[in-house]
Amino acid sequence: MNEIQWHALGFSQLSTAQLYQIIQLRIEVFVVEQTCYYQDLDGKDTLPTTLHLVAMRGDELVAYARILAPGVSYPDFSSIGRVIVSQSARGIKLGDQLMTRAITLTEQCWSNHEVKISAQQHLQGYYQKHGFYTISPMYLEDDIPHVAMCTTKVGAG
Repeated sequence: MNEIQWHALGFSQLSTAQLYQIIQLRIEVFVVEQTCYYQDLDGKDTLPTTLHLVAMRGDELVAYARILAPGVSYPDFSSIGRVIVSQSARGIKLGDQLMTRAITLTEQCWSNHEVKISAQQHLQGYYQKHGFYTISPMYLEDDIPHVAMCTTKVGAG
């Protein structure tokens, strides 16, 4: 088994193969596996402040998260989204490593801003163990129950 290599890249730094794998994995899981039909390509991937955190095992993308600057998704918060681990890499705690690295990156880039996410409701416990607090009641996003979560209890702003 190849060692996992982690990279935080801007859009222009992604290779064509990495970009293809990112889009393919996001569609495999968020559209097909979760049977949720939505427009994944929302224009946020290409912003100069967006970071793409990729975990590669050899040439295979095994985990990914998109990190957004304050003001992109929420006025006063940075954000982590599109958090995903490929089926071939599930069960080895790669998701925990992914979130730890994503949170560290947001703190390094925007230390004066808390992180806010839109989490699938059934994953609240997972995000809570990474320091997030639920700050909203359940709401539907693309017909899937979600909650807003933040790295501070007062992040409802």
